[in-house]
Amino acid sequence: MATYNKRGYKAPKPKEANEVEPTDENFDGNSTTAEVFDTLDQGASKTEEWVEKNQKMIFVIVGAIALLTVGYVMYNKFLVEPKEEEAANEMFQAEQYFAEAVNATTANDSLYTLSLNGGEGKMGFIDIIDNYSGTDAANLAHYFAGMAYLNTGKYAEAVKQFDEFNTSEEVLKAMAAGATGDAFAQLGQTEDALDYYTKAANETDNDLTTPRFLFKAGEAALELGKKDVALKHFKQIKEKYSTAPEAVTIDAYIAMTEE
Repeated sequence: MATYNKRGYKAPKPKEANEVEPTDENFDGNSTTAEVFDTLDQGASKTEEWVEKNQKMIFVIVGAIALLTVGYVMYNKFLVEPKEEEAANEMFQAEQYFAEAVNATTANDSLYTLSLNGGEGKMGFIDIIDNYSGTDAANLAHYFAGMAYLNTGKYAEAVKQFDEFNTSEEVLKAMAAGATGDAFAQLGQTEDALDYYTKAANETDNDLTTPRFLFKAGEAALELGKKDVALKHFKQIKEKYSTAPEAVTIDAYIAMTEE
């Protein structure tokens, strides 16, 4: 049977291999892709609206953070650092008095008193503490003041100053704790003295301070009738610090506690 084409009729072109027939799912305004972009557009618009409405608040918060940061830097640069330097300069003379008192061949309470109260137009440790609170110099002044009070027989005042002193340096921490123990011992508070001597011995492990405070802890324990505690401290000196001055007579103390 013959076939024919009507006049004006054109045969449809064959479809491309990867040409996709438009459907409702990927072509019209309600398509999945279009919905995604619409959602993103709407989200962006809402964010812009939120920023626009709240930009004053945002600027205030950002400004406050910047102001705090700058303020902290300025505070340290123009207030804290100069104050630290000024306090250290002021304390130099007090430290000189203290050093002279320590190195004096005989007890010199007047030099310790000058280190506490000041002289030659310079502040003493007490004024440094009062006028430069919060500085490293004031903190160190608590230690020096405690030692000055201890050496002039003002033991309660010494305890108070040592209690205010803070340091992360182990040897200095041990010295402060041991000196507190000395003050309590002079006050007749032997139990407190034992606690602080033990603390001082445990703060660090060296041949200078550790056997010294172990020995004092042993003596305090003996005074309290705690022979077992005393024996433990004395034996530790014999076993670990045999070259220390405290080890010279330690066998006699061990024998005493073992009776």
